[in-house]
Amino acid sequence: MSVRPSTPEIITVNSETLQTQIRDLLPSQNGFGSELQASNVITPIIDLTAAAEGSGLPNYLQTALAFGSQTEISVANSTQSIAASAGFYRVVGAASFTPDSTAAKITLILNDGSTNKEVWGAQTRAVSTQGTTVIDLDLVFWLRAGDEAFMSSGDVESIFLGSVRQLALGDGTLVPPNGYPL
Repeated sequence: MSVRPSTPEIITVNSETLQTQIRDLLPSQNGFGSELQASNVITPIIDLTAAAEGSGLPNYLQTALAFGSQTEISVANSTQSIAASAGFYRVVGAASFTPDSTAAKITLILNDGSTNKEVWGAQTRAVSTQGTTVIDLDLVFWLRAGDEAFMSSGDVESIFLGSVRQLALGDGTLVPPNGYPL
């Protein structure tokens, strides 16, 4: 039985999309070589995307609450705008309800300039005996250009306390916590 060593196969990849991505992520490689190539050889990969983009902060830490980044929200029997520019946002807090003879309701509303859409909500039924219910909220939402987000409370018995912070701009550029890096 003879053992024949395998020969690596190298092919040209004709993709302007991939070439553009390489030029964007690795500006120093712009103009170096004319074609991308692929090989059938197994090669270990080290993801340098964050370093190439100039960000070394892991995603989960990038979403941290921060003193200078949070905008406080306190809503009772009203509607409050909480974000109005394109991008990704994180809203955290707690909704508390002490229902009486009417139902208590809190909603997170996205508006495209003409239409409201309730994307999160909590409501209690009308009851004859009082008791307080508390629901924690931790959501990430996206606004397009022209969209606006609102937190709404239907009555004085429904209260939302929390904060909101922008995580990324409309183009996807991350917004690190205020004060980072030191």
